[in-house]
Amino acid sequence: MYYPFFYDSTYILVLIGVVISMIASAKLNSTYQRYSSVRSMCGLTGAEVAQKLLNNQGIYDVTVRRVAGNLTDHYDPRTKTVNLSDSVYGSTSIAAIGVAAHECGHAMQDASDYSPLRIRAALVPAANLGSSLAWPLILIGLLLGGGGSTLASIGILLFSLAVLFQLVTLPVEYNASHRAVTLLDSTGILSGQEVGQTRSVLSAAALTYVAAAAASILQLLRLLMIFGNRRND
Repeated sequence: MYYPFFYDSTYILVLIGVVISMIASAKLNSTYQRYSSVRSMCGLTGAEVAQKLLNNQGIYDVTVRRVAGNLTDHYDPRTKTVNLSDSVYGSTSIAAIGVAAHECGHAMQDASDYSPLRIRAALVPAANLGSSLAWPLILIGLLLGGGGSTLASIGILLFSLAVLFQLVTLPVEYNASHRAVTLLDSTGILSGQEVGQTRSVLSAAALTYVAAAAASILQLLRLLMIFGNRRND
């Protein structure tokens, strides 16, 4: 008996994506833990660094605030807030300063009307729709057999939008990290080997986005292979 979706050789693509994601996550956790125990020479907390960097760039309409959780840090362009997690907001570690500066990098992108950030924001509704509806449509299409090919195709298209969002996210994240490291160095907040250590933290974080995009691309390729074979049959 042949099971075109649940049992097939294309699962290797999913496994590759899982392994890539696990490696990236492990790299981030180990790097972050390593430098979260290294105190910066400047003695500033993540929140203080964030405020200092924003002021340095003439950004006065963005608020720095604390949010619950671990590595829940993010910049919200809707509320103009740099949100720092408990482990970053009051910490003076190299890791905390790097993360805080990275989120300020997003605020700088917003202030300078950075095109990839605007494109990503425009894709958010489509990406959310794709994330919520893609798999239900694909599974229903599979259950209906040949009669569900249209639903499955729509599901794959929606999943492609979610993948596109992840791809657009990559330059946004890398640019924010570049801005962060450059500014930390030029302002003298970090110096010497501290700059390289912060770069290591942010590079490890960026790898998780690369891994997520790679895993999604592999999943999309798998779907295209499956449904391509179904049409040929």
